Amino acid sequence: MLNLGFVSAILADYDLNGVLKFAADNNFKCVELMCWPSGNADARRYAGVTHIDVDNLNVEQVHTLTRLYGVSISGLGYYPNPLDPNPEQAEFYREHIKKIIRAAAKLGVPVVNTFIGRNWSLSVADNLKLYAEHWPAIIRGAEENNIRIGIENCPMWFTDDEWPGGKNLATTPAIWDRLFEIIPSRALGLNYDPSHLIWQMMDEVKPIYDYRDRLHHIHLKDVKLYPDKLNRVGIMANPLEYHSPKLPGLGDVRWRDFFAALTDVRYRGPVCIEVEDKAFEGSADDVHTAILTARNYLSQFLVL
Repeated sequence: MLNLGFVSAILADYDLNGVLKFAADNNFKCVELMCWPSGNADARRYAGVTHIDVDNLNVEQVHTLTRLYGVSISGLGYYPNPLDPNPEQAEFYREHIKKIIRAAAKLGVPVVNTFIGRNWSLSVADNLKLYAEHWPAIIRGAEENNIRIGIENCPMWFTDDEWPGGKNLATTPAIWDRLFEIIPSRALGLNYDPSHLIWQMMDEVKPIYDYRDRLHHIHLKDVKLYPDKLNRVGIMANPLEYHSPKLPGLGDVRWRDFFAALTDVRYRGPVCIEVEDKAFEGSADDVHTAILTARNYLSQFLVL
């Protein structure tokens, strides 16, 4: 019913063969593969990883490796800021998303995962205007190629240079509704990550029911909220001052309720572990341990 995979960004030092071999050796059914452009200037954590270079795409090589290891590609991932206040940078990001959409169609991969982006210094209303200007062309390209777009709901506010709005508009159900109203295409949906609702003080399970028809891809990441820190700095502080990303099972996401909801709405598709837990970044062995620890915890909810 649910195909367990992981997001390949955590294996930044592996090539495509290594990622797929690791997945096969450890009983994963799929992988979300990162597709950042070569020469990428984004130096933040987990950015800039390339396991499929869409500018030099070798379809047969990718298919040969997925057949060899029996691991499917859940989606192609690229998470820049397509509404960056630098218009040239934003246009570069949007054009690369379009390249990935065309690559996904050639590879037979159904989903491309990304961010809406945001000019963090502008209001939600002003960013919705930017979205209405720039995103219809991307979605038309997705429709023409029979590709779905999964928008991750991470606010992208973790460093002071992302204050006050963060670098991704698609953060809350109220905003998702506006995004879907402006562009009603069914090609546009969510790459849903429950952890981001926890630290925004929202219910992380209810959106599964409310947006059952918009769930194009699922990320499995947990988060630990620290009430004592929150009580000291308040909700308007930099969010990392009162929460920390964690492996599934080590934080506050209600995973039993989460998977019950997925089965209730008959979700059939990929569920991919996203590792961003700093406690497991000391070495390559730590990274492997993180992925497998998450896998072992989640195995109680699905068949490996």
